[in-house]
Order: sequence, then C-alpha cells, then structure tokens
Amino acid sequence: MAELTAILAGASGLVGEQCLRHLLACGLHEKVVAFVRGPLSITHKRLEQRTIDYERLSRMSAFPRVQDIFCCLGTTMKKAGSEAAFRKVDYEYVVRLAETSKRSGADHFYLVSAVGADPNSRIFYSRVKGEAEKAVGRLGFAGLHVFRPSFLIGERSERRPGEAFGIAAARLVSIALVGAARKYRPIRAETVARAMVVIARERPAGTHVYTADAMETLATLL
Repeated sequence: MAELTAILAGASGLVGEQCLRHLLACGLHEKVVAFVRGPLSITHKRLEQRTIDYERLSRMSAFPRVQDIFCCLGTTMKKAGSEAAFRKVDYEYVVRLAETSKRSGADHFYLVSAVGADPNSRIFYSRVKGEAEKAVGRLGFAGLHVFRPSFLIGERSERRPGEAFGIAAARLVSIALVGAARKYRPIRAETVARAMVVIARERPAGTHVYTADAMETLATLL
C-alpha cells in the first residue's frame, strides 16, 4: 500500500485522543495532521499539529493533501449553550471538514456519530447527527465509515454529571440489552478508536455503519 497521510479532527476529545494514540502507534500513516484549538501535550515524529478555525476552514491556505479523514468533532448541548451552537459544531463543522477535504483529494472519511442518528428524528440531537451523516454521504467519498456509539466511557478533562449518570444507568441495564438492543450498550472510547483504526487499515469501499457490537469485535483485531 502506498504511504498514507491522515487528518484527525477533534484530537483532544474522548474518542479523538484515543484515536490519535492508536494512529501513531500502529504506523499506518506516514503523517497524522491533528487539527486542534490549542497545543496537545503529545509529541511524535509523525505528528503535525495545526491550529484550526473551522469558521474559516474552506479558506484555509495549503489545506493538507491526505487520503484519510478521522472526524471526532462533537460537543454537548450544555457546553454549546444553545441548539444553534450545537448544530454549528456537530453539523456545520463536520460537513465543512468533509467538503474541504474531499476537494483536496481525500477519499476515505471516518465519522464518529451517535446511535439513533436519523435526519428525520424528532429528537434534536439525533436529527443533527443524522443530517450530518446524510450531508457527508452526498459528497461521494470512496469510503464513508460511520461509527455510532451510545454512551461513551472514558476519562474526560471536564466533568459531565448527567452523562456519568447515564453511563451508570446503562451499565445496570446492559445485561438486558441483547439482540438489536445491543447497540445501546455503553462502549469505551478506546474501543471506538481501535475500531476506527482497524477499518482504516482495511479501507473498504462504500458506506458502512458500525454500532457497538461491531466496534467491540473490530477492536479485538488491533
């Protein structure tokens, strides 16, 4: 396989941080360009950090020419402060990244979405996630890989009491989540990241959606 380069957006987030760690460890890419708001504590000979303003992304000079885009962008309603601010990050920034990278030659897009994502959902959060998936899907990437975790487990830099309660509750009922309901089981951020890297190694063509059970299986392959 020819030497690959990658962009990772959201490298300081729960999944993004783990994804960066595994991308650098596996050696799949000659270079990983991390789009960041501020410097990361990690350094590596194959890591390049670029401070990004997503409002100006489409006008960014010398957009990196890469093959793989790992999109781990996302916020919460509480942190965003409004539906409009939430949509800006989870839809506008995601789609802007996809559009700009596609024009620059990227052919595989790895998107962290959410279980229940549906552009027709009555739930705002699920609707925005579904709309983002649909918009990216229209761009015609050779490979679009959508990862839909439920509650994410991992150490965050900020406290999210409501989310912690949800994870604890989901753990209690996980034993009852079988069959089609398995996709609602909580999943470790590292598991999602490992699954993303495994799929990047395989680079299958077409559009693929991975829920918790598939990600758990994929993660064992790394």
